[in-house]
Amino acid sequence: MDTPASALDSAFWITTGVILFLLVLSGFFSGSETALTAASRGKLRAQADKGNKGARRALDITEDNERLIGSVLLGNNLVNILAASLATVIFTRAFGESGVALATLVMTLLVLIFAEVLPKTYAITNAERAAALVSPLIQVVIWVFSPIVAVVRLFVRGVLRLFGVQIDPDRNILAVREEIAGALQLGHSEGVVEKEDRDRILGALDLAERMVEEIMLHRSGIEMIDATHAPEQILNQCLESNHTRLPGFQGDQENIIGVVHAKDLLRAMHKLVRGKPGADGLKDFKIQDVAMPPYFVPETTTLDDQMRQFLRMRTHFALVVDEYGSLQGLITLEDILEEIVGEITDEFDPDAEHPIRKMDNGTFTVDGAMTIRDLNRATDWTLPDDEANTVAGLVIHEAQMIPSVGQVFSFHGFRFEVTARDGNRISKLKIRAL
Repeated sequence: MDTPASALDSAFWITTGVILFLLVLSGFFSGSETALTAASRGKLRAQADKGNKGARRALDITEDNERLIGSVLLGNNLVNILAASLATVIFTRAFGESGVALATLVMTLLVLIFAEVLPKTYAITNAERAAALVSPLIQVVIWVFSPIVAVVRLFVRGVLRLFGVQIDPDRNILAVREEIAGALQLGHSEGVVEKEDRDRILGALDLAERMVEEIMLHRSGIEMIDATHAPEQILNQCLESNHTRLPGFQGDQENIIGVVHAKDLLRAMHKLVRGKPGADGLKDFKIQDVAMPPYFVPETTTLDDQMRQFLRMRTHFALVVDEYGSLQGLITLEDILEEIVGEITDEFDPDAEHPIRKMDNGTFTVDGAMTIRDLNRATDWTLPDDEANTVAGLVIHEAQMIPSVGQVFSFHGFRFEVTARDGNRISKLKIRAL
């Protein structure tokens, strides 16, 4: 038969063993939470595609972060409270009333070192590997605690609603686009990512949020073919133009009858003049015979959707109309690609002045028609483009008037000086950071 002393010794060691086991469980919960929340979903996806079942399971678990965190925190708090209670029992038996303070001190140190700092340090340095390893057990924990977590979730949301805080259950905790953009900006600031690479990736990400009307060529700048002109005049216009595709109209510029490709025009005219040399052969020419049907798109179409349409339809020229069907401008596949890679020039582009030039005193000479986005990209500025698409439009919006040549304005931390005007259009500006 055991003596009281031996029984006490046995209870002490059993309790101590249970406390150590609970500390291990606490460390497991803490490390799992850190690993699953810090792991890159992109890296987990890559591992899952290679057949890693743990990574696949980790992806499924992290789909509902709220349920994951609730289950892990519930398990972690249960084991921590139980461990602290058991420690208090054995310390009060050994040291009396002072055992409470001693148990608090000892358990705080043990939990801090072995259940928090150590497992979380490992998890954050090996996030993806740790997430894949703990995912099977965490999946069981979530399944066991999910009913309690659901009740707690409803209670928490009810309390938050009392304070005017609304939580969208379908909203991702981390916006992927913002996460990528932030990583690119951080990489660029640290010298890891080149400016050109950053701009290209950010440009591609922005396509879904930008509209056709923001980058289209305005109708005032569209070169058109008048179908009523003589064939020789139409031929000369196409030969002198820097564009291979020109929209054709009849009577009114709103009445677009088609889009003429220079090659189709030359083939048709060559076929006619072979039988009747000279100008006589062109008398039977009709521009409607070579014009392709016009392709109209709404001005509110996103650039991402429009690029997909261009690729699907195997074309890269579209006329932009507003909600009333009125012609507003035109857009090409090249315009959309330039939003990603920057300005594209070839041997057929005119030798026009670059829209932005830097002067010795740090002032920039800018074309008024230059988009704010292109200006920001070229200078790393952050001028807002919510109210206007072009630099001239921004100045007019801020000034609430059409400025005269020589007028100077200061807003958004920059000095704007109007240097040239073409009618009511601001054609040239000087911009300098204040």
